[in-house]
Amino acid sequence: MEIRTLGPGLRVPALGLGCAGMSGSYGPADDTESIATIRAAIDAGMTLLDTADFYGMGHNEMLISRALRPGDREKTVLSVKFGGLRGMDDGFRGIDARPVAVQNFLAYSLRRLGIDYIDIYRPARLDPAVPIEDTIGAIAELVQAGYVRGIGLSEVSAETIRRAHAVHPVTDLEIEYSLFSRGIEDGILATCRELGIGITAYGVLAQGLLSGGWQPANGDGGRAHLPRFAEGNVEANLALAEQLREIAAARGATVAQLAVAWVLAQGRTRGDIVALVGARRPQRIAEAVGAADLKLTDEELAAIERAVPRTAVAGERYAPALLAMLDSER
Repeated sequence: MEIRTLGPGLRVPALGLGCAGMSGSYGPADDTESIATIRAAIDAGMTLLDTADFYGMGHNEMLISRALRPGDREKTVLSVKFGGLRGMDDGFRGIDARPVAVQNFLAYSLRRLGIDYIDIYRPARLDPAVPIEDTIGAIAELVQAGYVRGIGLSEVSAETIRRAHAVHPVTDLEIEYSLFSRGIEDGILATCRELGIGITAYGVLAQGLLSGGWQPANGDGGRAHLPRFAEGNVEANLALAEQLREIAAARGATVAQLAVAWVLAQGRTRGDIVALVGARRPQRIAEAVGAADLKLTDEELAAIERAVPRTAVAGERYAPALLAMLDSER
């Protein structure tokens, strides 16, 4: 697995495992299969595991704890988001990133994960009621105490990145980045590169639209609230994805592998972009690793750009209420 660098010297594999889907984010999942998937990823070199304390109300962290075998912790990089508030209906209720809350959330995460420290710790979103300097300052204290190795951010603007980085060096920004979501290219990516901050890209398959196999007949898997899956939009977006099939086939790859390889190609020169691939079954790991091995030529990258122009995608990333919570969209 190709190794890349996030921030000031954290070396990680080019591909990481996004674990959200193992805790109900896209429909039911089987714990036994999920544990096998985590172990298969580690064995394949995908040792960056991405989770959050609110995935499955702590279920995801406990699942990872069960999956880690003796010796696995030393191999893995655990990236944890905190602060997401959930209601009794499992709905999202906002963000709490107060300094006192930071310590509370971390204490619970360490207990659920069964570990002594977290490699990258980040607020899941910007808390509009708390200056980012206060939140980062609180995490910096935990870095000094040895409970956290690196500080991350998620879905924030270039201005917020600068303010956070002035308090303590930021390791990486976790943000949606795919052929269908390229807002990062409007200043955020340049700011991160200026400051030496890495990018951890999630949503690289656009919640399945770029998988090459998802169809409305399969069921929405919890995606019904996403505008890109709305009637009219989903057909247009699947047609865009289908235009990648011939390019992928010429390389003996799948559409999903091509989409992931495109994201990795955006950071190949600098080695500063890693891609999170969601999986719930071990057999998906082999396909993901194949994407990391797929080195796209300039001609292929140009063909992909022609097939999926940046402005062609139908629908926003999220519904207006959730989009309004994204500092990165302001």
